Amino acid sequence: MKRILLAVFGILALAFATLTPAFAQSKGTVYYMVPTLLDEFQTGSVSALELFLKQVGYEMKTLNADNKTDAQQSQMNDVIALKPTAIILAAVDFNALKPSIEAARAAGIPVIEFDRQITSTPSDFTSVAGTIEIGYVAADQAEKLLKAKNGAVKGKVLQVLGDPGDPYTLDIQKGFEDKMKAFPDVKIISLPAMQWEASNAGTIVADQMLANPDIDLIFSHAAHLSVAAVASLEAAGKKPGDVMLMSSNGAPVGLDLIRKGWLNVEVEQPLYAQAAAVAMFMDKVAKKQDIKPGEYDVLGLKSTVTKETWGPNIKIPGAAITKENVDNPAFWGNQKPPTDTVKPVE
Repeated sequence: MKRILLAVFGILALAFATLTPAFAQSKGTVYYMVPTLLDEFQTGSVSALELFLKQVGYEMKTLNADNKTDAQQSQMNDVIALKPTAIILAAVDFNALKPSIEAARAAGIPVIEFDRQITSTPSDFTSVAGTIEIGYVAADQAEKLLKAKNGAVKGKVLQVLGDPGDPYTLDIQKGFEDKMKAFPDVKIISLPAMQWEASNAGTIVADQMLANPDIDLIFSHAAHLSVAAVASLEAAGKKPGDVMLMSSNGAPVGLDLIRKGWLNVEVEQPLYAQAAAVAMFMDKVAKKQDIKPGEYDVLGLKSTVTKETWGPNIKIPGAAITKENVDNPAFWGNQKPPTDTVKPVE
């Protein structure tokens, strides 16, 4: 009888072990190649990916390239030699990393593109925000702000882009300007903040406020650029509300600027959902199974998977953050990760 009980306990212990996170982690190790850890989105992406991948049974290790292309290329070579379950790549330079992607896939290692599309060569999965759609949302908000201020959709907008080599900012610009074409009385001045440097954005704002003191609205393509814009406005003697401002990534500094009255709108880049989507599809990527196009619910956001020439691509929409909803914990800028557990797509 004692032997039978021990055997039963042994079976139960084994069954329990298979249900614990420790067992789930045995699915393998995924490497995340982060381009830099200098901004809140990138640091947030590390913790979010780690959280969601652990929920579906994977361990994650991160390598930071410090925004150096040659460092990331070298890291890719090192990781390929380790033969991980998969690589998640947020590329420093999209064209320069193409050979590394092809080398990894040739070695049988799936590659997932995170936050930026690389369209010049196939990958196994891509998870990005709807960047053109972010431009559309920003245009809708600009329309409301200009109409409220000027009685009609007219005025002058300073658009501060990120680095012009980055398709993220070019897509937002395209979406924004395409939709603003409906309002010919709005003049848009677009200038790039090279290398996404906040100091460059500050200089642009300072110079343009001298050249065009009648600017109604400043639209920066990232919250940290708005921080520099505010510094330039303060140096020029401006107060919150004197010039309307918008940004487009939803970082904590942007939400703080809304609370302080400087920023009117922050269009969120859905960081948590982008990371959750990677975890949801990781089993299929690791097993090299087909990923079906269609609509998927990712943390409550209606997201779309399409089959592109560069592979399956999920696009997740952003949302406008204003003073009315700025404290909503669903926004990643409030740094309260979702408590719901993601589940692998069957």
